Amino acid sequence: MQFTRMRLPIDTFRLPNGLFVTLSEDHTAPLVAVNLWYHVGSANERMGRTGFAHLFEHMLFQGSANVAANEHFELVQRAGGTLNGSTWLDRTNYFETVPSNQLALALWLEADRMGRLLPAMTQQKLDTQRDVVKNERRWSVDNQPYGTWWEKLPALAFPPDHPFHHSLIGSMEDLSEASLDDIAQFFATYYTPDNAVLSIAGDFEPGEARRLVEQYFGPIPRGTSRPPLPSMKLPPTFGEWRRELVLDAVMLPRLYLAFRSPVFGSDEYYAASVTGAILGMRRGSRLHRALVRDRQIASDATAFTFDLPKGSDLLVVDVTARPGIDAEVLEREVAAEIDTVHADGVDSTEVERAVALIETDFVSSMQAAGDRADKLSLFATYFGDPRLLNEQVDRYRAVTAQQVNVFARSRLGRDNRASLLYLPREGDVESAETATVAVTGA
Repeated sequence: MQFTRMRLPIDTFRLPNGLFVTLSEDHTAPLVAVNLWYHVGSANERMGRTGFAHLFEHMLFQGSANVAANEHFELVQRAGGTLNGSTWLDRTNYFETVPSNQLALALWLEADRMGRLLPAMTQQKLDTQRDVVKNERRWSVDNQPYGTWWEKLPALAFPPDHPFHHSLIGSMEDLSEASLDDIAQFFATYYTPDNAVLSIAGDFEPGEARRLVEQYFGPIPRGTSRPPLPSMKLPPTFGEWRRELVLDAVMLPRLYLAFRSPVFGSDEYYAASVTGAILGMRRGSRLHRALVRDRQIASDATAFTFDLPKGSDLLVVDVTARPGIDAEVLEREVAAEIDTVHADGVDSTEVERAVALIETDFVSSMQAAGDRADKLSLFATYFGDPRLLNEQVDRYRAVTAQQVNVFARSRLGRDNRASLLYLPREGDVESAETATVAVTGA
């Protein structure tokens, strides 16, 4: 069954200072979401100064000229809203969802820190947030089971000089070296209206929203030139099977298997995304049926794309072994399933199921103001056109089994795999050595 075609109302305008604004009106619930994307992430950092984008996400909640440290949180929560921020390889975003009558508050807070953050920046705030980020690294990466995967896998999949190669959260050494001048320069370079997209979705009156945006954001001056990113271009495949074995404080072996994949938004991307859903989206997926339910090799199996719009995307398979299953068996069985799809392809029934699941998730998420605003910001930031959001269902519906099989034959082969295999550190040395031989010699 397919949904009727969904058409979200989308209007846009640009302020003279370069700020691109997207509006999507929906009076279903008395809530409005404000979502601000800055086109900067870890890819914009230079060697020796990694982790700045993520550190800066923390710094933006430490007050601005008219807002005290942590008052941003207090004001929004006191008004009945929620808020947060996140950092990724090529963007940083900040977002609030508030009752409709609090739109002015959310916009004013975002504008105050965009235009007037530096006067409130102090060495004490930097030192405090640097320690917070270091602790976050300790707990979410260094001391979290499998926590290093999301910096080890990009390091394995992208060349050392590629902007996506280094750690998103940064190294302890680089964080220690960050100075107040570094932070001020980073802000002045990237946190400018002409490098930002502001999306508003939900229960609001468009004319009033535009008036507030112009009032609060209009006086902020546009930025100066930003240093260009180095070339992101990569060959379509790795040209080999890359492998890394990680002995870690984990209970069960776990395999992350990555493939270079067409960039997000390209025609070929949609076939890759559907392939990922066929392999690892929910209990009816190939990997879950074969490895979790039938052969009971794995306790969990998923697949997903990174959705990177530059250079190369990654399709990632993530499979955790059942107790008693060693790493050699896990990798062999996962590889066998991938080999089958690579050699024999899939049928139209599997494609239809995958597209239906993707469409259901997408349409459901667009009912939430916060999710809608975030996707509007995504398409506006990456492609300059938030109206592409309305084309996504049709682009997935257009994917055929033939297109999926072309992708599988060209991208799922053994010349385009990067394996990150975790082994329990507590396991006996002989087992680890056997697994190492099997992994490196397969």
